[in-house]
Amino acid sequence: MGDDQIRVVLADDHAIVRAGLKAILGSARDIAVVGEASNGRDAIALAERFRPHVVVMDLTMAEMDGIAATKALAATASPPRVLVLTMHPEDEYLVPLLEAGASGYLVKSTADRDLVDAVRAVARGDLYVRPSAARVLARELKKKEEAADDRARYEKLTERERDVLRLTAEGYTAPEIGEKLHISPKTVDTYKQRVNEKLGLMHRPDYVQFALRVGILAAEKTAGR
Repeated sequence: MGDDQIRVVLADDHAIVRAGLKAILGSARDIAVVGEASNGRDAIALAERFRPHVVVMDLTMAEMDGIAATKALAATASPPRVLVLTMHPEDEYLVPLLEAGASGYLVKSTADRDLVDAVRAVARGDLYVRPSAARVLARELKKKEEAADDRARYEKLTERERDVLRLTAEGYTAPEIGEKLHISPKTVDTYKQRVNEKLGLMHRPDYVQFALRVGILAAEKTAGR
């Protein structure tokens, strides 16, 4: 193994999969597989021992899954780049894995043609995802931006306005809210009007959706009233 080779640790709970990945990477002279692990915990131990440039990490493994192992590796003093290789499409796991510290995401169905390029990309510090995954990232980024905007607007409400927002979302009527807050129903309506103006809400479903987005309402509390 030359000093200029990319050192790789493979982590997958199926030996036959690891053998296939090793064969694919073996075709590249600039890549050397230095260790194999069947779970996330062993992958971390091998990374500490061999100091690989890249860990190719399966998502679903016993003892410690890919997300937990990626977080643990990212927290080390000299973390390797992590390329997640999984059968799961990007929609559900891409963003959580990138937030955990992964540098790339590759579905197993494309490993035979894309694995070598993916390893090289993350080894040189690039982010590797399929072109189609850009839509997933854009959608999740938009959600985060909208959530941050909702939270900022929520923080501008007074404490009483927040109470009225939450209780309205939970399905309480103005008289019921007034009884809980020890104010008149007319005063409740005044607070609701202020909330409507500040947040652009009109009907109870709007209250429910907003309250869920900012995390002040559990979904089960919206039912049965």
